[in-house]
Amino acid sequence: MDKRVAIIGAGPAGLTAAYLLAKENIEVVVFEKDPTYVGGISRTESYKGYHFDIGGHRFFSKSKEVEDFWTEILGDEMLERPRSSRIFYNKKFFSYPLAAFEALKKLGLLESSLCVISYLKAKMFPVKNPLNFEDWVSNQFGKRLFNIFFKTYTEKLWGISCREISTDWAAQRIKGLSLTSAIKNALFKPDNTNKDKLIKTLIDSFRYPKKGPGMMWEACRDKCLAMGVQVEMNAGVAGLDYTNGKWSIATSKGAVEEGFDYVLSSAPIQELVPSITPKVQEPAYSASQQLGYRDFLTVVLICTEDNAFTDNWIYIHDPSVKVGRIQNFKSWSPYMVPDQQMACYGLEYFCFEGDGTWTSSNEDLIALATKEMIQIGLLKAGNVKDGYVVRQPKAYPVYDQDYKEHVLSIREGLKPYKGLYLVGRNGMHKYNNQDHSMMTAMLAAKNIIAGNELYDVWNVNQDAEYHESGGRGADEGGRMVPRKIEAVN
Repeated sequence: MDKRVAIIGAGPAGLTAAYLLAKENIEVVVFEKDPTYVGGISRTESYKGYHFDIGGHRFFSKSKEVEDFWTEILGDEMLERPRSSRIFYNKKFFSYPLAAFEALKKLGLLESSLCVISYLKAKMFPVKNPLNFEDWVSNQFGKRLFNIFFKTYTEKLWGISCREISTDWAAQRIKGLSLTSAIKNALFKPDNTNKDKLIKTLIDSFRYPKKGPGMMWEACRDKCLAMGVQVEMNAGVAGLDYTNGKWSIATSKGAVEEGFDYVLSSAPIQELVPSITPKVQEPAYSASQQLGYRDFLTVVLICTEDNAFTDNWIYIHDPSVKVGRIQNFKSWSPYMVPDQQMACYGLEYFCFEGDGTWTSSNEDLIALATKEMIQIGLLKAGNVKDGYVVRQPKAYPVYDQDYKEHVLSIREGLKPYKGLYLVGRNGMHKYNNQDHSMMTAMLAAKNIIAGNELYDVWNVNQDAEYHESGGRGADEGGRMVPRKIEAVN
């Protein structure tokens, strides 16, 4: 108990670190600004007995350590679920990942031929040194397929032109995939024996807590409490002071906790940096304020069961509707829906906090979602019996052209503040998946336990590898344990 650690945020990163540190008898205090929920975006909200996921969280990781962590926390409460998703484009549904013959048939012979010609042109005359999402994807698939299967959804998601989005976003989500590899993968079963050469093939199944991802993090919180971790809810961090090698935390409750040796923060960098004293110097301070975020809201529709679709989710590549993605919560887990004669759908609308969509009344949003579900053909008029709206600020860190430079500047500016670790998605301004966020916390915890900077948490997901490649728990560490900065003495 000779170390004291403050953790900002009770999401996957924060609670993973709290649990691992507590197991080593290290004193931990967790500060969570939400008054009710733990889990961050990986929480489960409920309404009249219906449970819903905020964004969709498949529990699948190449890291054995992450998979073992989930099993240790929740065990038999995890279900094995089939993966099923589609794309809606031009009033037709396409399997996702794309099935070659189905896609050719639904696009039609002429359109398919034009797509192949466009792809060949991109291979012969690629954009040299692509700097934005549009050019990168067009090089991989051709301009025509980019316009069909990438442009509309991506611009809905981010709210900016594909020409303003960094290539990092494309590299992270579709690295190693091209039209040739997609067709080959659709026609021939991939060779899983050599995982180093395996292209990102999407998983067939995943684990999922019976009542959503929040069930995992509520159980983790309870285990932390049992080990003596102090979890402060409704305690947003108003200030961090670093004096004489020690940290003190001021909360929105007006309380001040002192004497921390380490601080792990998963709070958005834009909010964290201004709260630090002594003040972070320029240009790091300015860089923190130039980072962008994308927000979204989920409109939940509770309907009479009509077997409209059984997918986990459907991506909406149709510019005539605002919705970007539609989830079927019963397909995630039947335990999410208390009445099996009913269905519960979640329509995701990407927006910016404070814009017209964000500030619309719940009644208007439910009406819009109902109208668009009927327009797409997934719902019949009169089926909707109730609705609910969940707003999620700062859901996605924006990968614009300048974000990487800003993050590097911030990292440099925070070096004098010893014992401060940035972890998780918003904490690092990385579009981390849940397991990657956990990995950053695991490495920070290892460093604290050892009392030495053994691992660089920023190396997690450094190769932008998507978490759904390879086998579940296939790596005995893999990317979760990058090369050590220095040898252990």
